[in-house]
Amino acid sequence: MRNLSTSFVILTALCWGVSGGIGGILMADGWNAFVVSWYRGAIGLVFVLTWLVVRPQGSGLANRRVWFWSVVAGLGVAGNFAFYFVSIEEGSVAVAATLMYSAPVFVYFISFTLKLEKSTPFKWAAIAIVMLGILLLTQVYDIGASDVTIIGAGAGLLAGLSYAIFIFGFKYAAPHGSPQAILSIAFAVLVAILIWPSDCSEVVAVPASPDWVLFAVLGVIGAGLSFILYILGLKHTAPAVASVVAMVEPVTASLFGVLILSESLGGLQIVGMGLILVTVTALSVKSDTRMGQSPGS
Repeated sequence: MRNLSTSFVILTALCWGVSGGIGGILMADGWNAFVVSWYRGAIGLVFVLTWLVVRPQGSGLANRRVWFWSVVAGLGVAGNFAFYFVSIEEGSVAVAATLMYSAPVFVYFISFTLKLEKSTPFKWAAIAIVMLGILLLTQVYDIGASDVTIIGAGAGLLAGLSYAIFIFGFKYAAPHGSPQAILSIAFAVLVAILIWPSDCSEVVAVPASPDWVLFAVLGVIGAGLSFILYILGLKHTAPAVASVVAMVEPVTASLFGVLILSESLGGLQIVGMGLILVTVTALSVKSDTRMGQSPGS
């Protein structure tokens, strides 16, 4: 069961990595980033609602805490989808995925500032290394050479912070309701929010366009099936293992961008990407291992 669960997490990371590339293709065809994000979430909503109908037991839908924290999770996943695709639109799939992956380090920084987390030399060194990696990856030191705009870099980091909000909301909702109920509320919030910045004429045009298949695939692997696999996979996967496996997503997204979308990365950008991926993974494993020593984890 543990091996199967780990396989689910790996498959999820692969799906999320490929979804960034598919989003890149759709935006290169002229589709608005918010429209792409909305369809990804809307199709995901169909999947999790179906899951809720099939498994309605213990939904917790009568509990106010489920609704409150699920709405928080919905705000997080809406921001994650939207900022991620805006970052891709303003830069590249590889840069957007790596920046999103670096966000936990900035969560640590905020936690230090608010005295929610104890600071250590190791954690400060990790923050410094990741910041160096971001400088190299985005090439902000050489504006003329960089293909990444300030908006693209900022959106990539906001995508990661938004995902942290989703995890935070989901964590506090989970003791009071089922995963399918929480995800149903979260994706409903996403659909309600992202329709506002979307071009409604594009939203209506998607079903009749030649790209509808790509939209469908994006929704299935980027939200519907992948989130279900992720929840099922985490049940029997050690946190430290999940942290390492998560690195599959930015690596997959980067390879998709280079091989399919003909994106390119300079030598220093590759070094920056490596610094971010290795440092964040090491920090996550160290934190999760410490958490995993508690009873029942």
